[in-house]
Amino acid sequence: MRLFIGIALPEDIRFRMSLLCCGLPNVRWVQPENMHLTLRFIGEVDNCVMQDIDAALAAVRAPSFMLSLAGVGHFGKEKNVRVIWAGVEKSPALQHLHDKIESAVVRSGQPPDGQKFSPHVTLSRVKTPPPAGKLLEFITSNNLFRAQPFEVTHFTLFSSFPSSEGSIYRAEESYELSRA
Repeated sequence: MRLFIGIALPEDIRFRMSLLCCGLPNVRWVQPENMHLTLRFIGEVDNCVMQDIDAALAAVRAPSFMLSLAGVGHFGKEKNVRVIWAGVEKSPALQHLHDKIESAVVRSGQPPDGQKFSPHVTLSRVKTPPPAGKLLEFITSNNLFRAQPFEVTHFTLFSSFPSSEGSIYRAEESYELSRA
């Protein structure tokens, strides 16, 4: 099964972000129910490995915290855009949670991620880059996007299943953060 660890977003935040998902040709917008903030991608594992990861994640202790989404951007050069995203405001608490999760996943026997943590919420995966002018127009029109802060009270181990309409995500297990 294909796994990742993420933060599920409140319904009102997903709705606000879904309003951004228009105006660009040749992109596949993420459905609102699939919008999340990925903390760690794991990939394909068998059920025994999933149980080891679950046990390691259950031992993670971190406080709940407030998080804000703001701005939009993209990964890749304009002629090779791969992802269009909504940004996450800098958060030491989010970085702390990420680091604890990374440590737990490595303790469970998985290799280190090796990638710099760039928190974002994917709005679109791009197969064919939109015309440069359209992309710039989209970014300029939406760069002042800001969602109301929300409390992160837990993180989730998700499984991902491919479909013709894009991936389908299923929450496998959730892990509570402590209340301050």
